[in-house]
Amino acid sequence: MWHKNHIIRRAAVSLASLTVLAAIVGADAANASATAAQPAAEVPSAAGDSAAGPAAGAPSGPASGARARPAGYERRPSGSETFRGQAFDTCHTPSLSTMRAWDGRSPFGGVGVYIGGRARACPNEPNLTASWVRGVDRMGWKVLPVYVGSQSPCVESPRKRRYAMNHTAPAQRGKREGRDAVAAAKRLAMAKHSAVYLDMEAYDNSSTRCAATTLSFIQGWNRAVRAAGYHPGFYSSADSGIEHMDGARKAGRKDLPEALWFARWRTAPSVRNTPYISRGAWEPHRRIHQYDGNITRTYGGHRLSIDRNLVDAPVAVVP
Repeated sequence: MWHKNHIIRRAAVSLASLTVLAAIVGADAANASATAAQPAAEVPSAAGDSAAGPAAGAPSGPASGARARPAGYERRPSGSETFRGQAFDTCHTPSLSTMRAWDGRSPFGGVGVYIGGRARACPNEPNLTASWVRGVDRMGWKVLPVYVGSQSPCVESPRKRRYAMNHTAPAQRGKREGRDAVAAAKRLAMAKHSAVYLDMEAYDNSSTRCAATTLSFIQGWNRAVRAAGYHPGFYSSADSGIEHMDGARKAGRKDLPEALWFARWRTAPSVRNTPYISRGAWEPHRRIHQYDGNITRTYGGHRLSIDRNLVDAPVAVVP
């Protein structure tokens, strides 16, 4: 997901994909420190949600002594929480002071953090603690936890090949790592009903044996996460792992992810306009589009290199 562990194979975009419903908050486009142009963005629809909040957008600044909630935040009846709006992720978890500086000045209301996994590109995360999670939650940020575990046997990134799983007992391996992901989430004050996203970097899903092993691992991971009361999500390149998951759904396979986070860069941000997920699948409120990455942004004097995401999906629950 981060530039050190992220591969996007297809960057072509049709004119149709450039049609969008609304513009991303103009403050980002006007940012003097921006290194890339700000594309237009789809605003995830809240139609049909009796408990839906306002349209997605920039988070409002926290009121003194109050627990702020960003626009697009929603608590679901099951106890899970959904966020609809813009989010960023970055390899090293930012400091609380950076998150405070970005709160209300950036267009983002959510932040992706890498909570564990043996293939995590930045394993040393001094800022990422339970105190940090509670602190950003009080500011109004919604947190998207990501676990970068064993990678597919046919992973494409040279940096990730050392973490490629073999073909022996992949479901059992997935189960072990799913339990580890839940343990990491619990240590970080993320309660039951939180979403946890498995990061599986781009792989050759046309290889029958590799695809079968990878799917078995993902299913084992999902079962372990779900059995613990958490919601398993899945991140991958749109034309790789995401296409694979949609194919598995069509084939009637069970124990699939509950939410999909698809990477498709240099395209207009949209949680719906993708050829790699069937219309109506993983709906409603179960999609994230990572549409841009390896860019630099500065807000409140704090600079970060980030990926950008349009979110309409479950996030961490922080009591």
